[in-house]
Amino acid sequence: MQTIRLVLVGLGNLGRRLCEVLEDKEALLQQRYGLAVRLVGAADSRGSAYTPDGLDLRQVAQLKREGGSIADYPQVGRHGWAATALVAEAEADVLLEASPVNLEQGAEPALTCIRTAMNRGMHVITPNKGPLVVAHRELHALARSHGVQFRYDGTVAGGLPAINMGCRDMRAATIRRLEAVPNLTTGLMMDLLAEGLSWEEAIAQARAIGTLEGDGAWDLEGWDAVAKLVILANAVLNFPARMEDVIRTSIVGMDPAQLQAARLRGERYRLLALAEQDPDHPEMYRLSVTPTALSADHPLGTLGSKQMGVVFHTDIYGTITAIIDEPEPIPSAATMLRDLLDIYVSSDR
Repeated sequence: MQTIRLVLVGLGNLGRRLCEVLEDKEALLQQRYGLAVRLVGAADSRGSAYTPDGLDLRQVAQLKREGGSIADYPQVGRHGWAATALVAEAEADVLLEASPVNLEQGAEPALTCIRTAMNRGMHVITPNKGPLVVAHRELHALARSHGVQFRYDGTVAGGLPAINMGCRDMRAATIRRLEAVPNLTTGLMMDLLAEGLSWEEAIAQARAIGTLEGDGAWDLEGWDAVAKLVILANAVLNFPARMEDVIRTSIVGMDPAQLQAARLRGERYRLLALAEQDPDHPEMYRLSVTPTALSADHPLGTLGSKQMGVVFHTDIYGTITAIIDEPEPIPSAATMLRDLLDIYVSSDR
């Protein structure tokens, strides 16, 4: 039995649910793969907890469900113990970095946590888009220099393995065109508007069901989709894209009548993230994120409000489409377990 010591930074929707997934899969991981997963440290915005003996996954999840902090964990929790300090001190094998995206402050503290973990010889797994957008190539180089693995399949399209498919299954292919609908919030909003709701009514309903958080600008103005397209471009297309390279069109202020007319034609609007190879410069791609009316015969034209998808148009593997139905955040959280197994389990097991 191999014991893997984990430190988890971020105990929001994804981090808390990962604890529940790990508890639920504990016996399977041991029986099928010979792996014993031990959460030795965890941090949220109010503090941290650490013990080499391991935290109780059920107790950690319950603390967060009840609105508490990991700093309240009996005996080993400490208020004010920052995540960066925990990562610098904890003895662990893997950092799971699941804190909120914070591009306004340079993807901190996630970026410092990841750099610190790699410098200390830890593998890193993250669904956090921020560090990849800010320092994609630097982090890959840092991981290589320290002989550790860097995994981030959960940064794009929730639980859909878009990064893994692109990097593993498209090897040797030229991807001429990549299309993705990687954001749920914009699809739901445009569907509600197409059904006849006003902007105010659609926003209220999206907030009521928990899809839209805060003012929603990160999603509705297209920034979330832009960040995901930048990650896909760097990871899958080997194109060193930045957010400023992407032509972005917000869905804010779209005329509901335009969306309703498309619905009557049998079309459905989605915020489409698109990378198109430049025919004159094959190493270059044109990147855009734009509300697009998709017909029913488009591979992504029938996506529901809780579905995301990606299409790879390749030279030797044909056109490959993958779609995920994700009515709740568990698949997004479980990407961290998928990445963990990718590091520790060989393909023949």
